[in-house]
Amino acid sequence: MNGLAIFTGNSNPRLAKTIGEHLNVALTNVLVSRFSEGEIRVEIKENIRGKDVFIIQPTSPPINENLMELLILIDAARRASANRITAVLPYYGYARQDRKDQPRVPITAKLVANLIVAAGANRVLTMDLHANQIQGFFDIPVDHLYAINALCDYFKAKKLKNLVVVSPDVGGIKMARAYAKRLGAGLAIVDKRRSSPDTTQVMHILGTVRGKNAILVDDIIATGGSLIEAIEALTKKGVKDVYAAASHGILSGPAIERIEHCKPLKEVVITDSVLLSSSKKIEKIKVVTIAHLLGEAIHRIHDEESISCLFDETR
Repeated sequence: MNGLAIFTGNSNPRLAKTIGEHLNVALTNVLVSRFSEGEIRVEIKENIRGKDVFIIQPTSPPINENLMELLILIDAARRASANRITAVLPYYGYARQDRKDQPRVPITAKLVANLIVAAGANRVLTMDLHANQIQGFFDIPVDHLYAINALCDYFKAKKLKNLVVVSPDVGGIKMARAYAKRLGAGLAIVDKRRSSPDTTQVMHILGTVRGKNAILVDDIIATGGSLIEAIEALTKKGVKDVYAAASHGILSGPAIERIEHCKPLKEVVITDSVLLSSSKKIEKIKVVTIAHLLGEAIHRIHDEESISCLFDETR
C-alpha cells in the first residue's frame, strides 16, 4: 500500500507483524532499545517523510515503559516529517482512572490522552476502552472498535447449548446484552459491591442460571479476583459450566493460579490485544486474534474510507 508505514515498539510486536501480514505490508525498521541507564532509545531506520504512519503499541504492562515508548515513537515520527501519525492502542492503559470518584485523586486517563496528543499524534485507533467517555478526552479523532465479533465467533464454533451470558456488574449490562443477542442466549447480572480497587463482594445474581452454561463477559481480566468470586456465586446458584470472555487479558498477580485452580471455569477466552507471555500460557486460556479487525481499520483509515461498518452498533 503506497504511502503507508507501520511500526511498533516492544509492547506487542507479534500483533504488529500479524497486522502487517494481513495488509501485505512489511513493518518499518525501527530500533527501540535502551541506553545503559535505562533511557529509551528510538531510531527510525527508513524514510517516512510524507507517509501515513501507524504506530502499533498497546500500553499494557509494564504500562509506564510501553507508554513512554509510544510517546517517543510518536515524537520521532513527527520529527521525521510523517504526514499523519495514528497511535494504534489495542489496549489503553490507565483507562480505569477515568473520573474523580474520591477526593484528591487524578483523572489519569485524561492525562495520558493529553500526553499522546502533545507528543504529536493526529489520530487514535483503539479497542474496547474501559469507559466509552475516554474518547472525549482526546482533542483529535478517535476510532473505537470492539472485539465482540471475534469472541462470539469462537463461542459459536463451540456450539454450546443452553447458554446464559453473565455481566460481572451492573455497568457491563450493555456489553453482555450485545453478546447475548449474538449468541441467542439468556442474560444474567452479578450484583456486587466493590470494597477496594481490586476486591469485590457478590451480593445477588439477577437472572436464571440454574442448569445453564454461563459465559462471563468483561473488558479486562486483571488479577481475576472478581471473576472467581462471580464464578463461585454462579456455582452456588446451580450453574453448569462457566466460560469467561474478555477483550484484554492482563492476567496480573495471582490471576493464572486462580484460573488454573477454579474447577467450574472451563476456559478463559481473550484477544491478542495484550501479548500473552509464555509463563501465562495454560490450557484453560485461549487467544483469538483481532489483527484482521485492526488491519481492516488501518486500511480504511489510510484510504480515507468509512470504518463505521467495523463498529458494533448494538453496544
